[in-house]
Amino acid sequence: MADDPQRNFRSAYYEKVGFRGVEEKKSLEILLKDNPLDLEKLSTFSQRFPLPSMYRVHVWKVLLGILPPHSDSHNLVGSYRKEQYQDIREALKLESQVLPRCSEMSPPDEKNEDFLSISQAMEEIAENPVDCYWLIKSFITQFHTKFGDSVPHLPKSLEHYLSQEEPGLLSHLKNNGALAQLPYNLWFRHCFAGCLPESSLQRVWDKVISGSCKILVFVALEILLSYKIMLLGISRPEGVVKFLCNIPQENTDAIVTKAIDLWHKYCGTPIHAM
Repeated sequence: MADDPQRNFRSAYYEKVGFRGVEEKKSLEILLKDNPLDLEKLSTFSQRFPLPSMYRVHVWKVLLGILPPHSDSHNLVGSYRKEQYQDIREALKLESQVLPRCSEMSPPDEKNEDFLSISQAMEEIAENPVDCYWLIKSFITQFHTKFGDSVPHLPKSLEHYLSQEEPGLLSHLKNNGALAQLPYNLWFRHCFAGCLPESSLQRVWDKVISGSCKILVFVALEILLSYKIMLLGISRPEGVVKFLCNIPQENTDAIVTKAIDLWHKYCGTPIHAM
């Protein structure tokens, strides 16, 4: 019977098209019936199989079942409070097999503000918390893998392009000490999450996902250009930073459109620019 081609035609078909669905389903069902605290089995499953989207909700529930609670309950629907984003953060660590012992866990600190900002923005884009988790996982993983070495150099790129577009504004920012204090983390590490509204942010993130983190430089550049007169009238660096961290929200779509034009101007028609 083991050699009967009629018996295993589904497995053969799934493997032919690159989707080993039968084996994945059986493995995950076995995992879900076992003790959810068995991290080794969960890790083995995630290493053996590319995860089909239909099973993502199950793995999300397994992850939440393993993680210690950081709030009153693990909600699979509704809005998250800031503390609940730690569930997502620790779930990502668990999947990556770098989750510390419970005694070593601590609430999010300043080093995790970029993660939290992106997570909160992604919640507005995703339809539910499960999709939110997988979108955050993919976006942050790609961003750090592809652009981790480039992000520290983006402030210098911004200075270069500002010298080409508005050298007077650059001199002003240098002279009053604001250039070194611009909200680079908000712009380049948070990818403008918490700075731009959802509609504008999605257009920027589309470019980042398609392979360019340099679009972040041109969005920052266009923000400076768009508010040049306002910035030239501010003499203290803290005033500049306060304004740039709370820019008006009504014309951000226009800013992003102009930023994309500048991106094309300096980079041609980049498909996978840095």
